[in-house]
Amino acid sequence: MLSVELHVHSSLSYDGRDSVELILEQAEAVDLDAIAVTDHDEIDASLEAAERASEYGLVGIPGIEISTKAGHVLGLGVDEAIPPGLSYETTIERIRDQGGLAVIPHPFQESRHGVMGRISREELAKGDAIEVYNSRLLTGRANRQAERFAKSRNLPMTAGSDAHISEMVGQAITRVDADERSAEAILEAIRRGKTSVEGKRTPWHISVRQFAGGVTRRVRSGLLGLMGPGSP
Repeated sequence: MLSVELHVHSSLSYDGRDSVELILEQAEAVDLDAIAVTDHDEIDASLEAAERASEYGLVGIPGIEISTKAGHVLGLGVDEAIPPGLSYETTIERIRDQGGLAVIPHPFQESRHGVMGRISREELAKGDAIEVYNSRLLTGRANRQAERFAKSRNLPMTAGSDAHISEMVGQAITRVDADERSAEAILEAIRRGKTSVEGKRTPWHISVRQFAGGVTRRVRSGLLGLMGPGSP
C-alpha cells in the first residue's frame, strides 16, 4: 500500500504560501510515497513538483483544483490547465479527455466551494472518486456525509490534507493498493476503488492562519491588479 497525498496547494494558489521545494521536503519527511500539488486553476507548480518528485524519493502526480460553476473539482493526472468557470459536467469531461481522474473534493462543505449547493446527488455520482476526508474541518459532519454518499454509490474514496502551508502536507492521506510505484498505477488503483483513507484534523489555529494568509494574498493581488503593470 502506498501513502499518497492528493490535495496540496503551493504559493501559486492565491491562498497558498510555500514553494514546491518546501512541499516536497515535507512530503519526504513524513514518509509519503506520492504527492499531487493541486493549485487553484493553475498547473505550473504541479508540473514542477511532478518532475522533481523523484529527487525526494516520491512519485509526482500532476493535478489542479478547478473552479467550476458548481464548485471545486480536482483533476489528477492532467498535463494542461483546465479553465475555470466551465460547468461541472464539462470540467469532468475535460479532465477525462486528458486521461485524468476527476475527484470531487469536500463536496458537502458548501462554504468552501463544495459542489453540493449547486448540483444533484446524481450529478455528484458522475465523479470518478469522492474526497471523503478533508483535514480542514470544523465538526467532521461534511466528511461523514461524503463518506456515506460514496459508500452508498460504491464510488472510490480519497483523502487530502488540503494543505496551504507545507507543515500540513500529509495530514490526510489516501492508502492506495497500486500494482506498481507510478503515477499511472496509482490513478488506476484509485479509479478501481483500491483505497482506504486516514486523516487528522488540521489544528484550528493553523486553519485560521491559512485562511488569513489567503485573504491577505488576495487583497494584495487585487491591489496590484488595480495599480497595473510596473507597480511595486
